[in-house]
Amino acid sequence: MKNILRHMIEQPGIHAAPAVYDCIGALAAERAGFDFIFSSGFGIAASLLGKPDFGYLTASEMIDAAKRIAGSVAIPLLADMDTGYGNPLNVIRTVQDVVQSPVAGIILEDQEWPKKCGHFEGKRLVSVDEQVEKIKAAVYARGDSGLVIVARTDARAVEGLNGAIARGERYLAAGADVLFVEAPQSREELAEVARHFQGVPLFANIIEGGKTPNLSVAELDDMGYKLVAFALSGLFSATQALIDCFNTLKADGSTANINSELSFEGFKDVIRMNQHLELENRFGLGEGGINREIPR
Repeated sequence: MKNILRHMIEQPGIHAAPAVYDCIGALAAERAGFDFIFSSGFGIAASLLGKPDFGYLTASEMIDAAKRIAGSVAIPLLADMDTGYGNPLNVIRTVQDVVQSPVAGIILEDQEWPKKCGHFEGKRLVSVDEQVEKIKAAVYARGDSGLVIVARTDARAVEGLNGAIARGERYLAAGADVLFVEAPQSREELAEVARHFQGVPLFANIIEGGKTPNLSVAELDDMGYKLVAFALSGLFSATQALIDCFNTLKADGSTANINSELSFEGFKDVIRMNQHLELENRFGLGEGGINREIPR
């Protein structure tokens, strides 16, 4: 998977995908035909803890979530790894753990820990020199694995667009494969980043209601972006669907008017039930086969 993602960023054209926070989301994205996916730290914090993206998640929680998501599909996963969870030595540990998994790439940002969502206020940055060393550490730790490293800077909100661009230059020189300037605040700022870094694989992040204008994939392609994440679209849609479902259930006392588009049989198709039934039959666990409990 690592080489597949690397090949994608080295070829012409843009690649866009939703960010997911669990395996159901990953399966749904693959089913829709996307050729890769992202994992969302915001979504994982919300779904796993019921908390905002304020740095509550630990390294092990993020890595474990990314491993599960990556292992559930046959397309590459580019995983949010926050700040790398410490200094350059901690980054080495984080990257070494990721390299041993099916995760194809990681995003490392330059906020102080605990970090915040890139579209929240009140962010603080580490020094550019410290982040350069962390990126160098990540490059060292990935070895010859092919892991893609995306350097994210949140400097637009703190140091202005010029500060973000200056940091981006340093991060690319340190060995990052892709540059992610988080939360440009206008179409013109997105275009300015693309003009300055012509020929560099660039990452854009679109959040409905966020600080960055909601441009289409085609518009970002025209500017020269390589990767586009729709970071919270799935989370927002799933949350609204749950709210609608539970409100209707509470009001009606019945599920007669909900889930008309996805039945039990349809959901079994999403989770590839037939593949698991085939495995049961293959290893003697089907109807009439062995049915012993696993020793404890």
